[in-house]
Amino acid sequence: MAFRLFFQLINIMEKYYCSIAVSPLRAENSETSEMVSQILYGETCEIIESEGDFSKIKMDFDGYEGWCNSSVLKKQLLDTAKNTVTQPYGVFDLPEGKSLLSLGSEVEFATENNAVQDDIRESLVETAKKFLNVPFLWGGRSFFGVDDSGFVQLVYKLHGIHLPRDPEQQALQGVSRDFVEESEPGDLAFFEDKEGNIIHVGIVLSPFEIIHAHGKVRIDSLDFSGIYNAEQNKHTHKLRFVKTVI
Repeated sequence: MAFRLFFQLINIMEKYYCSIAVSPLRAENSETSEMVSQILYGETCEIIESEGDFSKIKMDFDGYEGWCNSSVLKKQLLDTAKNTVTQPYGVFDLPEGKSLLSLGSEVEFATENNAVQDDIRESLVETAKKFLNVPFLWGGRSFFGVDDSGFVQLVYKLHGIHLPRDPEQQALQGVSRDFVEESEPGDLAFFEDKEGNIIHVGIVLSPFEIIHAHGKVRIDSLDFSGIYNAEQNKHTHKLRFVKTVI
């Protein structure tokens, strides 16, 4: 017991990074456990505890915790500078060999910054549109598959803005708009279930248009009631509020 505690304390003081393109973070230490999030190549973390082939980690970017296979983690040099990949995806020469990386990954060499423009709101919108038709994936936060809050988090990450992982946490950020008509491009719209719990988030493109991950990343109409899906001829999500975090 004492040795295990010592091992855990040593690991907490060290930084590790994900050495593959994307690794699932699971609720429990099993490959069959629910994927609750993902860690991308180069993103760093602390190891909280290890058990068998798995490590429970805490991500540096958003503080999210989950279990991943220990084999994907490598020690991070403390003085290593990182650059965020901003192109949707690309093949990169890495210390581990050639790999196809998603935007949002972090590398040690210079990358082309094609995400941030002078107008951050316009830039957020253009970046969000790059994700159109990317499939919905529960727990996903890469260009290969995203959930609603993972999509929002990634778009904002490319602009140097750190958001929490889950929609209910993201909803605590920023300042609320009084009316949906006052919303601006890049604002976040949050949606609730019948019990009033925040269950969905999307990025406002205009006061009456939203891009969000629902089945796939798509653009739908937005009004005071919520998201209107023209294909289904109905509202699919009930609006709670709109916030600006810029």
